[in-house]
Amino acid sequence: MGNIIKEIQEALAVLSIPEKAEFFPRFFKTGKGEYGEGDLFLGVTVPDQRSVAKEYYSKINLEDLSIILSSKYHEHRLTALFMLILKFEKTKDKAVKEEIIQFYLDHLQYVNNWDLVDSSCYKILGRYAFENGKEDLLRTLSDSEEMWHKRIAVVGTMYYVKKGSF
Repeated sequence: MGNIIKEIQEALAVLSIPEKAEFFPRFFKTGKGEYGEGDLFLGVTVPDQRSVAKEYYSKINLEDLSIILSSKYHEHRLTALFMLILKFEKTKDKAVKEEIIQFYLDHLQYVNNWDLVDSSCYKILGRYAFENGKEDLLRTLSDSEEMWHKRIAVVGTMYYVKKGSF
């Protein structure tokens, strides 16, 4: 495992709050048969995850980001998505944006809880679809049998709404 991955994981571990780690599984419905079944939590707050993302997004490549995004820990995945959003928002390079979109689509199985979806999809996929006339991406996801894909399609349209396009 690369040093950057370990650094990010350690930065999040240091910010862990045991009381939050106990509470989050109930809040995110991780029990048997619930929508977040099996998800594990460190107990790191969203503001702390955003701070870690801001510190590391420019230092991590997509290959290493993939490892963090595929983690069993919810906070690793959300922090990875925050880093991906920052990468997408900060680049002007169309090829890099395309690469980030493909990365996001290739890793949808890890965007598997309401906060992961709601925090990322409209800022990445919704924006991309709006700016490039690619509504078919959202339509395809809306036809999926996968609950989180449907949610990505719906919440992704929030970018359109914010731009006044109904």
